[in-house]
Amino acid sequence: MTHTQRTTHEAHHRLNDEQRRRLGKLGVKPHKAVRARTAPAKAAPRSRLGNNEAFQKGLEALQRYMEREDGRLPPRAHIERLPDGTEHRTGIWIGNQKARRDRLDATQLATLAELGISWAR
Repeated sequence: MTHTQRTTHEAHHRLNDEQRRRLGKLGVKPHKAVRARTAPAKAAPRSRLGNNEAFQKGLEALQRYMEREDGRLPPRAHIERLPDGTEHRTGIWIGNQKARRDRLDATQLATLAELGISWAR
């Protein structure tokens, strides 16, 4: 319950019965007490296979871009269209890989290093 809801809820209970009745006729109702939220169930951990598939798709998009653009990295907003017709946010993907490089395995880092990605070495 937010501070405003709590204040409104408490204020409504301080009113006398006649005041509550009049407000009720006007359609004003007190906020119902809100239960505390329970923590959402944690999602099942993603399999390494799923992460690897996403990495491979990102790598394919990155390779296509770098081949076409003389080895340059894509700008953050770049979206690469893949042969299967899907679009891949390659610029965001490479930025995320850099930010999460401590979670990439040795093979993934080596693959990026082979493409000339300096931070992957």
